[in-house]
Amino acid sequence: MPTTSGAERRLTAGWFQRLAWVVLVWVSLGFLVWVPFLYVAVRRGLSSDWVAFGSFALYECLILPWAVMTPDGDGDAFFGIAILVTLLTATVLLLTAVFDKKPPAAQPAYGAVMASQSQPYQQGYPYGR
Repeated sequence: MPTTSGAERRLTAGWFQRLAWVVLVWVSLGFLVWVPFLYVAVRRGLSSDWVAFGSFALYECLILPWAVMTPDGDGDAFFGIAILVTLLTATVLLLTAVFDKKPPAAQPAYGAVMASQSQPYQQGYPYGR
């Protein structure tokens, strides 16, 4: 979504930050799966980010009562499959799709003088002094 200045709001993250969000999701057993998506939605503000956050928040609102009301207790296969699918989906999204890729470094124009290069010879005189 372009801001008032016309620039897009980007949210880049290195692999360490991406893995930290994934660890949070897995260590909490999926109960905090909505947290990284809220962070991204607030920082970047795209509607797709808010939809992702809303879907994981809805998952959380449905899975907690389901866990309490399940008569089978720990043996409910659908409950376990739902949690694993959600954890895997969140992991794939956090590692690949949620954060923007870093923009490539600008390449200097052909023949342009780099600031770090010193000019030992006068430009235009090929034989030096």
